Amino acid sequence: MKPFSYVTVTDMSSAIGVATAESKYLAGGTNLVDLMRAGIETPDRLVDISRLPLAEIEDLPGGGLRIGALARNTRVASDGRVRDRYPVLAQAILNGASPQLRNRATVGGNLLQRTRCGYFYDQHSACNKREPGAGCDALDGFNRMHAILGASEGCIAVHPSDMCVALAALDAVVNIAGRDPVPLVDFHRLPGDTPHVETVLRPGELIMSIDLPPALPGHSAYLKVRDRASYAFALVSVAVLVRMEAGLAASVRLALGGVAHKPWRAYEAERLLTGTSLDDDLLRQAAEQALADARPLRHNAFKPELVRRLIHRALKGARS
Repeated sequence: MKPFSYVTVTDMSSAIGVATAESKYLAGGTNLVDLMRAGIETPDRLVDISRLPLAEIEDLPGGGLRIGALARNTRVASDGRVRDRYPVLAQAILNGASPQLRNRATVGGNLLQRTRCGYFYDQHSACNKREPGAGCDALDGFNRMHAILGASEGCIAVHPSDMCVALAALDAVVNIAGRDPVPLVDFHRLPGDTPHVETVLRPGELIMSIDLPPALPGHSAYLKVRDRASYAFALVSVAVLVRMEAGLAASVRLALGGVAHKPWRAYEAERLLTGTSLDDDLLRQAAEQALADARPLRHNAFKPELVRRLIHRALKGARS
């Protein structure tokens, strides 16, 4: 591991003041420390922000909810307001990682966790995300877990978060110190020619909190398919929120996980279903629309059909 300095801060001005372009903020450390041990992350300074007052979960005027960036995942999932008003978020968090990791991991860290692509972790492999310009061995390698939407010749990795898929469906907003809030759907970037630039955060910037809009009544669900029952990343996942009025879908939100470099909102499928009775034929059409631009790879050609079935199952539950 590369030598680094370690600084503990207790207020926001100090946290931002001591950060450099080559430093990293440390909170739970459930992903960052592993990457440092592997020699993938090599910060010259760790800024321990775990003592900052950013762990609260607070009601917002109008009925929304603000979740501090340092709130532990377990606390968020168990909070009564989250369970009652945003159950899809609690479901997504509980579908991720292990209880031990959820007890340690923070909301802000969850947003910033890096891909679990095996070629990213293997320093003997070419990876544009780890070393810009090196190439991408996953393109012609074993790419069963990789992206079918929004990928590029530079990178086909997927974002690993369950929580972020639910946040995308919820129209969450990320609050960053010193700048305007950023919608969660715009926070993560597609790979393009710069897959190593994963978010809109600039060096030294700090996530403060996530805001959830007022909850809408209706059906919500988070469904995840993985290789084993627990402690496994999604092959594919789906978060849905549907509000029915007089037998018709007044509002539909649909987000996908395990399919792209970022949580993927299926806006066209949402528009197709809004105002309808969600009959089986329309659900099938919506699933096809959500995957209209899918480009499956050699080893993940099963993903589109898996996503179709998961979308149908998740949305069908809204009719009951």
